Amino acid sequence: MTRPQPTDRITPAELPARIWQELQRATVDRHHEWRTPVLASVDADGLPQARTVVLRRAEADTRALTCFTDARSPKCAELQARPQAALVFWSQRLGWQLRITARAEVDTGGPAVQAAWERVRQSAAASDYLMPRAPGAPLDGAASAPASDQHHLAIVRLQVSGIDWLELHRDGHRRGRWDGSSTDRQAPAGWVWLTP
Repeated sequence: MTRPQPTDRITPAELPARIWQELQRATVDRHHEWRTPVLASVDADGLPQARTVVLRRAEADTRALTCFTDARSPKCAELQARPQAALVFWSQRLGWQLRITARAEVDTGGPAVQAAWERVRQSAAASDYLMPRAPGAPLDGAASAPASDQHHLAIVRLQVSGIDWLELHRDGHRRGRWDGSSTDRQAPAGWVWLTP
């Protein structure tokens, strides 16, 4: 499952900063495997819902992750009703799986959303947020309505409350969990080492 890896492995003391470094890289490197994690939420019936999102921002100092969505999408409503969320990241290159628990906050308007839209509107992704029908709406066979000038971009900010890190390695697997209790943002305090 994993590629051959060097014998010099990251130390527990280096791990917290390295995780955030990789998350930050994923926001700017389109080829980074952590750029598109799976985001899970809970729907109105209490059922889990999971989908791939694009990681837009990772802030180590505030322990926050950001992605965008259509304000009319089911995940937006789900996260507004039940803000508990989970993300799963996998990197074949690193041999790392990262599972993150977070509290979601959805922003559908205001200066931050408008600033994000100004960046997105210059990209090919802009049309996704200008569609007249909401994501998941049935197609009725009629000709598609033209895109409007009104965007539906929303920002999902995820406040990280827990991290579960798993390394698959030929020299032995390792697993650690951080539960959010540490006040030191870079030190390994708050980490518990687990059986992989």
